[in-house]
Amino acid sequence: MGLSFLEGNEAIAHGAVAAGCNFFAGYPITPATTVYNTMLSLLPPSGGVCLQGEDEIASMGFCLGASMAGKKVLTATSGPGISLYSEQISFAIGSEIPVVIVDVQRLGPSTGSATRGADGDVQFLQWGSSGGLPVIVLAPADVRDCYLLTVHAFNLAEKFRCPVFLASNKEIAMTKESIDLSAIPLPDIVERQPAGPNQPFRPFASENNHSAPPFLPIGGDTLVRQTSSTHGTDGYITIDPAVIESMQQRLDQKLMAHVDALTFYDTDIQEGADTLVITYGVTSRSAVDAVASLRSEGKAASLLVLKTLWPVPEAVIRQLAAPVSRVVVTEMNMGLYLREIERLLPDKTIGFMGHMSGKLVTPHEIREVVTNG
Repeated sequence: MGLSFLEGNEAIAHGAVAAGCNFFAGYPITPATTVYNTMLSLLPPSGGVCLQGEDEIASMGFCLGASMAGKKVLTATSGPGISLYSEQISFAIGSEIPVVIVDVQRLGPSTGSATRGADGDVQFLQWGSSGGLPVIVLAPADVRDCYLLTVHAFNLAEKFRCPVFLASNKEIAMTKESIDLSAIPLPDIVERQPAGPNQPFRPFASENNHSAPPFLPIGGDTLVRQTSSTHGTDGYITIDPAVIESMQQRLDQKLMAHVDALTFYDTDIQEGADTLVITYGVTSRSAVDAVASLRSEGKAASLLVLKTLWPVPEAVIRQLAAPVSRVVVTEMNMGLYLREIERLLPDKTIGFMGHMSGKLVTPHEIREVVTNG
């Protein structure tokens, strides 16, 4: 492809195509619409489908239906759209329907400020569906991440048969950067494990309690049952407590038993540092600058940039925080991920820099908290 000048939304679309995405449905919403616009230019020429639903609910329904038929699907929206997606996100979790969902976050609550960024949805993405089961949420920091993490998102959705969120942000989504996508090494592309041809098909029967079931598409030669209600391995609705509990435990463990495989992050560790800055998303760019500035002044500091927010990469956070006595969390909200760090590191002094005003967290603000508490 060579050197290009792309915004984050465009890079997500190119990443989706690189991952094998062949179906997109969405509804225009600032600041996510250019994902749809770019998919509209990329998918039809290659035989894919790109369409606009009459609203967010219909668009998400189109995606789930296409995924059940075997398509690799993408949708993109912002906070108000995620609210409308909620019921069908629960359907995708409970019935193991792969889908990649881009949430280009803007300042909320409600319609908020359509042209201002924030990271105010990160708890909502984890807990915005009924049942309390885990989901995967990846957080890009720049255009390169938007491309690469989209490929990872599709791989994870296919492997674990679940929704995977990309928690982007207006500032990343609509900022253009020079990038050569062809120079970015990509992981091998993952496809859903197909069911064997010589055995009775049970649509929710997995090999063990830590894996997703093999897949056959609805509309093929084999009858495939699908339901949004509690069900057994055969796809029939059940109220048997033992069967329900077994299925719920597998939905939990197919992700929680593989947290290391879901975890992406960057570090910049300085030996002897007593402070670790933890951040994610667009704020990580200010944190990189702040840590570099502190070091130029002779003040040691280390940095952890999380690219996976959910499931929480607990082992990584504890390991990197072990040598320090103080942790500073910085994010573009009022402390949503701070709560997870406080839970994991009760023996550490925790500082925080964040706000939700529509303005970016600046390097100076981070330096002030690190230096003065």
